[in-house]
Amino acid sequence: MIAVDAYARAEAVLAAFRARGWTLATAESCTGGLVAGSLTAVPGSSDVVDRGFVTYSNAAKTALLGVPEALLAARGAVSAETARAMAEGACRAAGVDAAVAITGVAGPGGGSAEKPVGLVHFACARRDGWLMPLERRYGDLGRDEVRHRAVLDALDLLAAAAKD
Repeated sequence: MIAVDAYARAEAVLAAFRARGWTLATAESCTGGLVAGSLTAVPGSSDVVDRGFVTYSNAAKTALLGVPEALLAARGAVSAETARAMAEGACRAAGVDAAVAITGVAGPGGGSAEKPVGLVHFACARRDGWLMPLERRYGDLGRDEVRHRAVLDALDLLAAAAKD
């Protein structure tokens, strides 16, 4: 059920993490667990993938990842700052070497002039303090396509985390 391109990237991420003896976690909002699903579709992934957090609501972001309520009130769920807090919180909560976070507006509704449909913020954090943010404006391509592209970009961020 996982797209071929996502499966191939997931295999590469798992191999890179295995080579370093690392584990990872995901913190997902608009992708609803699809990144974790792509990784765990690969047989044997349990030696690398520790857990995935699906934190669709602000309450879940706060309760599970420690994203401050004040940050969510000031910047919103879809922001670079929230993605960073989610990634760092997932790393800390899971005790893993790296975590990727995704939060955005997949559509078809929910967008605004400031935060249009297709806007997705990512962050990948490592336990050693390394952090890589990413913003994508995919446009209103349809919910499935925005989510698919977000999965691919999240997997690419995890691959980058294992290279440095």
